[in-house]
Amino acid sequence: MEIAATALPTVPVRFETSPDAYRHWKLSFDGPIATLAMDVQEDEPLRPGYELKLNSYDLGVDIELADAVQRIRFEHPETRVVVVRSAKPNVFCAGANIYMLGSSTHGWKVNFCKFTNETRCSIEDASRNSGIRFVAALNGTTAGGGYELALACDEIHLIDDGNSAVSLPEVPLLGVLPGTGGLTRLVDKRKVRRDRADVFCTLAEGIKGQRAAQWGLVDAVHPRSKFEEKVAARARELASAAPETDCGAAVRLDPLRVEFFSNGRRYDFVTLEVDTKRRIAAISLRAPESVKFVRSCEFWPLQIFRELDDAILHLRANEMEIGTVVFKSSGPIDTVLAADRILEDERGDRFVREVRLFIARVLRRIDLSSRSFFALVEPGSCFAGSLFEIALASDRIYMKDDPEAGNFLALSAMNGGALPMPHGLSRLQVRFLGVPDDCTRAMGRMGEKLDAGMADGLGLVTFAPDDLDWDDEIRIALEERVALSPDALTGLEANLRFAGAENADSKIYGRLSAWQNWIFIRPNATGERGALTMYGKPERPILDMKRV
Repeated sequence: MEIAATALPTVPVRFETSPDAYRHWKLSFDGPIATLAMDVQEDEPLRPGYELKLNSYDLGVDIELADAVQRIRFEHPETRVVVVRSAKPNVFCAGANIYMLGSSTHGWKVNFCKFTNETRCSIEDASRNSGIRFVAALNGTTAGGGYELALACDEIHLIDDGNSAVSLPEVPLLGVLPGTGGLTRLVDKRKVRRDRADVFCTLAEGIKGQRAAQWGLVDAVHPRSKFEEKVAARARELASAAPETDCGAAVRLDPLRVEFFSNGRRYDFVTLEVDTKRRIAAISLRAPESVKFVRSCEFWPLQIFRELDDAILHLRANEMEIGTVVFKSSGPIDTVLAADRILEDERGDRFVREVRLFIARVLRRIDLSSRSFFALVEPGSCFAGSLFEIALASDRIYMKDDPEAGNFLALSAMNGGALPMPHGLSRLQVRFLGVPDDCTRAMGRMGEKLDAGMADGLGLVTFAPDDLDWDDEIRIALEERVALSPDALTGLEANLRFAGAENADSKIYGRLSAWQNWIFIRPNATGERGALTMYGKPERPILDMKRV
């Protein structure tokens, strides 16, 4: 009997949490070494209907993990090494909960995989840009998404007890793919030979001990009697090897202030309004009259992008029929440019570095969201620098040509590559991929207030209608967009947004995710007798053996 796909929870998913509210992770610190211990409570899933046995996880578990990584970076600047381990004996992590996947709607599965991908990429971002090394200590069974979590770490240490193995069993057991970057990280990151990776990914039981090390699936194996000692010694070694830097002060990430109303939510600097009938949402961004550099979560660039991140995640998880999002802004352009000067002038400061990296991650969240984004630059807008990156992340930019009202946008140093897309290029580089000199020409006007004619001439906007045509052009553009197939638009946008060379991240999101999305709706995976549907039942799945 097929597992019925359940509806989304009536209570919206909240992406904000804090360590005192964690149910599934334990975060502790010992000088420069942090420990993230996975202790999933099997009777506390995000939604009812399944048990989180063997440290298997759902979205709720990963929301906590994402929060923990974020807090380590801001609230514990002394941290140089994070040991990711299990608090349960003989099991590290059994991966994404299969019964959760089998009982979820397609959209829920896809968004779950996307968020887990972003969380693992944030781990690698912390390693690459913040100098924090992650060590996975695998004390037992490590399967599927559990091994994918380990792959996101810098080093993987496996217990050698004759039983413990690493595995990616999705293909032979479930008829799907490892959905959180596992295939890409095997061959792109760990450089595992293609033929060995092929064998590994079709062995449901996985690979143990010395062979796992020889094939490059793990970095080291240790006997049970020495496992804890060896992992602790390696963590201390990595912490000692970290360069001497000024850690700076810890910055506490206080809860966001948010007011909920019938059709949206209002933060201090972001307002989200949802029109369910038209299937359109509007996100309004506001700049204050002035900005000061303070090492706290009240620093405006950090605060507004934290608010924006929460709004984007809310749309993804809780507003599935909203297909088009309109960005608007208001406030002094000079404030945004002043904030960007702080981000550039103080870039050697650890806190400012983390703010810049966070802004970049939020912008990539927009890049990777399956929504149509339109930016409207109107009189009174403040699309400049880091906020103009939001417009550049959009699929179209409309700017009203209204000289009398005074309508401007501006570029800053933040548009020159400080906030890269998933594949490493700046959004201006992607915009002008065929004419790199146009990117240089645009950046040459950095700091200037550009009116619609100037912006259009530089190629920074899609259209610049005048005051007479503005309302009709925007109305028609939005009506046309919402009338198109959401599936086709998702494919269209994903293929157009990431021009240029691929890297591991873009392969994970653009290639692996697209294939997984397709496989998730194929009968061999999720049909009435598909492998994912039949998991845990006495009957075997029935597969359509035609290659497609």
